[in-house]
Amino acid sequence: MAYKIIEGCVNCWACLPLCPSEAIREALPHFMIDARACTECEGDFADPQCASICPIEGVILDGLGVPVNPPGSLTGIPPDRWAEIRTQIQAR
Repeated sequence: MAYKIIEGCVNCWACLPLCPSEAIREALPHFMIDARACTECEGDFADPQCASICPIEGVILDGLGVPVNPPGSLTGIPPDRWAEIRTQIQAR
């Protein structure tokens, strides 16, 4: 199965040069992954490089539609606590 980039991608270009199979393509409104070329980095890296570098949580999905970089994976803030944390930050 191949990974997929969904809406929410901001075309930051971080993933493009890291893909060992050159499966990531520039597209509008966001980058896309060519399913025929994507190897999920198997044989090259232990972790998918696109998800490892992506600064936007939840926009790279595995073949089952599950985020490879789920909400909270970058910030360490569980999604159910995000509203509370945001309120605390804004109160500063």
